[in-house]
Amino acid sequence: MNIRRCAGPAAILCALIATCVPLLAQATPSRDARAPIDVEAAPRPEAHAVRTANPILVDGILDEPVWLQAQILGDFVQSRPEAGMPATYRTEARIVFDENNLYIGVKLWDPEPGRAVIPSLEQDFESGNSDIFGITLDTFFDRRNAFMFLVNPKGAVKEAQDFDDSRQENAAWEGIFTVKTHIEEDGWTVEWAIPFTTLRFDPDRIPQDWGMNMMRRIRRLNEESYWAPLDRRDRIHKMSKAGTLRGLEGVRSGRNLVVKPYAVASRLVGVASSENAWTQDAGLDLKYGLTSRLTLDATLRTDFSQVEVDQERVNLTRFSLFFPERRDFFTENSGVFSFGDISERNYRSGSSLSRFTLFHSRRIGLDASGHEIPILGGGRVTGRAGGFEIGALDMQTRATLGLPAENFGVLRAKRTIEGLGDVGAIFINRQASDGTGSFNRTYGVEANLAPHPYLRINSYLSGVDDAATGADWAGRIWIGWRDPLWNVSASAKQVGDDFIPRVGFVRRRGVREGYATVGVHQRPVQIPWLNEVNPFVEVDYVTDLDGRLLTRQVTGSLDVSYRAGGAFGIDVTNVFERLDAPFSVREGAVVPAGDHEFRTVALSANTSAGRALSGRVRVSRGGYFNGDRSSVSVSGVWRVDYHLALDFSAERNAITLPGLETFPASVYGGRATFAASTRFFTSAFVQYNALTNEVVSNVRLNYVHAPLSDLFLVFTERRDRSGATPPDRLLSLKVTRAFAF
Repeated sequence: MNIRRCAGPAAILCALIATCVPLLAQATPSRDARAPIDVEAAPRPEAHAVRTANPILVDGILDEPVWLQAQILGDFVQSRPEAGMPATYRTEARIVFDENNLYIGVKLWDPEPGRAVIPSLEQDFESGNSDIFGITLDTFFDRRNAFMFLVNPKGAVKEAQDFDDSRQENAAWEGIFTVKTHIEEDGWTVEWAIPFTTLRFDPDRIPQDWGMNMMRRIRRLNEESYWAPLDRRDRIHKMSKAGTLRGLEGVRSGRNLVVKPYAVASRLVGVASSENAWTQDAGLDLKYGLTSRLTLDATLRTDFSQVEVDQERVNLTRFSLFFPERRDFFTENSGVFSFGDISERNYRSGSSLSRFTLFHSRRIGLDASGHEIPILGGGRVTGRAGGFEIGALDMQTRATLGLPAENFGVLRAKRTIEGLGDVGAIFINRQASDGTGSFNRTYGVEANLAPHPYLRINSYLSGVDDAATGADWAGRIWIGWRDPLWNVSASAKQVGDDFIPRVGFVRRRGVREGYATVGVHQRPVQIPWLNEVNPFVEVDYVTDLDGRLLTRQVTGSLDVSYRAGGAFGIDVTNVFERLDAPFSVREGAVVPAGDHEFRTVALSANTSAGRALSGRVRVSRGGYFNGDRSSVSVSGVWRVDYHLALDFSAERNAITLPGLETFPASVYGGRATFAASTRFFTSAFVQYNALTNEVVSNVRLNYVHAPLSDLFLVFTERRDRSGATPPDRLLSLKVTRAFAF
C-alpha cells in the first residue's frame, strides 16, 4: 500500500495538543461542583487493630461482638474516574487479630448489588473486569514490598506478592487463608482470616507496625477508590503511599513449614513417544521459613504436567518470540531474580524483560521448542538478610533430548538506599554435569533510582563468559519523568555480538539502541464522559556496533479513554529496516536482504470490560518490508454468568510480497471457562495457526480439595493439519496435598 508521507509524528503531536485539548476545555461543566482533595498531598491514614480472645467464625456475616469494638476504616477516596472525590458508595473495614490470625471484616454498600460485575469464580480471576475488595500488607514496613489479597462478591480470590514499590508482581504466589462473602439487599460483606503463618514478618520488631492499603472497585461505574488516596496512575501495591496498621502486639509467625507431595500419571502418544503405556511419578515441594525474613523452597522430581501449553502466536519478524513462564515453582518469588530491561509502571520505556533479561527461568527444564526436560530437583532461598534483599537458586536437570545433564545456579542481591532507590548484582551459571566443561556464566550490576517522586533512573552493566563463544558485555541507561500531565523518557543500550546469556533472553544482539518518547496525559474534567486524552510520539533508533543504521521507527499516537471503560487509539508509524540477510516468513515467502522503508496506520477500539459482552478490535494497513500487509485482530469475551465465560480471538494478516500471491498469516482461538464453585474449575481452548497449519487443543480440570491442594486432569493435543506428522497427545492426572505446620 502506498501511503502519502505525513508531516511527521512531532507535527501530529503538536496539532493534537493544540486542537483537541482547548476544545475539551470548552465542553460541559463537571457533574459535581465539590472540590476534590489532592491525593498526592493528602495525609496517609492510620488504623489500629483490636485483639480478640476468641477466634472468629469466618462465614461472611459480621455478627461477632468484637466487630463492633473495632475501629471503622471508611472515607475511601476515588482514584478514578474523579480523582480525589469521595467514593460513590460507602465502604467500612475493620481489623481484628488473635494469636493465630489477622481478621478483616468489610461492609460494602451498594443500592443495586445485583448489578455487581462478577466475571468468574475462578482463583486468580481477571480482577480488572470485576467488582472487588482488596487489601495489601507491607509486613516488613519497608514501604516497598507487600502481600496482596483481592476478593469479588462471590468469594473468588486473587493473591500476589508485589515488589519494588509496585514495579513487579508475582501473581503466582498462593497463601493459606479463609475468606467468605455474603451478598445482602444493601451491598455485600467480606470476612477474612489470614494466618500469621501465611505472612512473612519479623516478630521481634517492636512496635509491630505494617504498611496497609485497601481498595474497592465498582466495575459498572468504572470506579476505583482507596483508603490511602492514590492517583489513577498508581495501584494498591504502591506501598510508599500506603497507610499504616498499628497495634499488632504479641504476634508470632510460627514455623512457616509447608510440605506438598504430589503424584502424577501420564500417557504420551505421538511422535515423542514409542510406547503408549501409562507412566507414574511422584515428587515433593517444600517451603520453610529459615528466619522471619528468609524462605527456603525445595523441590524433588519436579513435575509441571498441570501447566497449560503455550498459546500460538504469529511471528512476522526475524527475531525469536518471548514466551512467559507459567510453572508455579519458578513464578513464585520470581521478582527477586529479575534483571534487565525492567519497565516502570506508567512510564513508556521502549523495552521490557520480554526483550532483554539475564534470567529467564524457561531456560531451566524446557528446550527451545517448549518440550520438558526432566528436573531432578533443586531449591531456592529468597528474602532479606543484613539489609539486603537476596535470592539464591540451584537446579539440576537430567540428560535428555540430546542435551547433557546440567546444573543451573543463580545468586542475586539488592540493597535499598533510603530515599534514593536500590542497587544490586546478579551471577548466573549454567554448566554441564557430564565433565565436558561446557558452561555459560552471566553477571551484572544495576542501579534503579528514584531521586524525585516523578523521576526514575534505571541502569545496568552486564557481562557473559561462554565456553564456546567467549566473553562480551551489554549495558543500558534509562531516564523517565512521569507526572500527572507529562510522560517523557529516553534510553541508550548496547549489546555485544557475542552476548549470549543461555539462562536469559536477548531479542537482538550486536546493536546500539536509542529510544525517546514525549507525551501528555490530559484529564479534561469538564467532559463527564471522557477519562483521558494521551497524544505521544516515540522514536526507536538502532545501529550496529559500527554505527550503521539498522532500524528506525517513529510513531505518533493518540489514545483516548472513556469513563465508562472503553478506549480508542490511532497510530501512524514510519519504519526503516536494513536486512543484511533474507528471512523466511513461511515456506516459499522470503523477505530479501537490503534496505526497506514503509509506513503503517492502525486504528484500535475496545468496549468496557465491565460489560457482559466486551471486545476489542484493531485494524492496520501499510507496508511490510518490500511488500504490503493488512491486519485485523478481534477479541471478545461473553460472560454468560459468573459460572461460564466464553472468549475468542482472531488475528488475520494478509501479506503481499513481490512475485507472490497474497497469503494469510493468521491465528484463531477460542476458550470456554466454567467454574462450578470457587473450588472446581474447567477450561478448554483450541487454537489454529494458519502459518504453521497446526491446531493446539487443551482441556484442564482443577479441583481444589484443600488449601493449596489440587487435583488436575489435563489433556493436550498438537495436530499438524497437513498430515506430515502424527498428532502429539498428552493426558495427565496429578494430585497434590499441602500440609502446613
